[in-house]
Amino acid sequence: MNFPWRTTLLALILAAPAAAATPEAAPVATLDTALIASMKAGSAGQGYTTRYNALDPVVMKSYNMSQVEQDSVGFLWSTLPAAQQQELSALFEQFTVASYVSEFNAYGGQQLQILPSEKALGSKKIIETQLVPADGSSPTELDYVVSDGPNGWQITDVLLNGTISQVAIHASDFSSLVTSGDASQLISALKSKIAALSGGQ
Repeated sequence: MNFPWRTTLLALILAAPAAAATPEAAPVATLDTALIASMKAGSAGQGYTTRYNALDPVVMKSYNMSQVEQDSVGFLWSTLPAAQQQELSALFEQFTVASYVSEFNAYGGQQLQILPSEKALGSKKIIETQLVPADGSSPTELDYVVSDGPNGWQITDVLLNGTISQVAIHASDFSSLVTSGDASQLISALKSKIAALSGGQ
């Protein structure tokens, strides 16, 4: 099925300049630009699939997804068969993008702002951002942990309210679903989560 809005929206996202003062903030700025575009697209009536397809390459560019998935599964990752690792990689990508599409689904004048301060976390950096409502109410803090690797600076974790590690939450939730050499329960759980977030699309 062709989605005529997809090409236009994706071009706008990728062409938008990233308002990042430092290289380590660049992936966060790129993602923020894409999320605002996705919210505007949702308000303009564009469906889940169109917004997912536009946001997916931006998330994959901004995130070190292989690091996120391995940290989320935990130390048993290395015991899993290659086929399950590959399936989990695809599902983590879908789950991450689906979560963004579901949560950032309508635009009402909000702004995503990168704060000028950066915190060091060993060799990593914490990029502080705020989701600022248009009505002047208190902003929501959403910070990103970034690390430098072969593909440059990329996101490896999200800190909800500035302190709660999303990867740590996933590791806690998923630990009971993985045993040495088998992640079939986690695979089923992720498929269910993706279906719920996407409305079955």
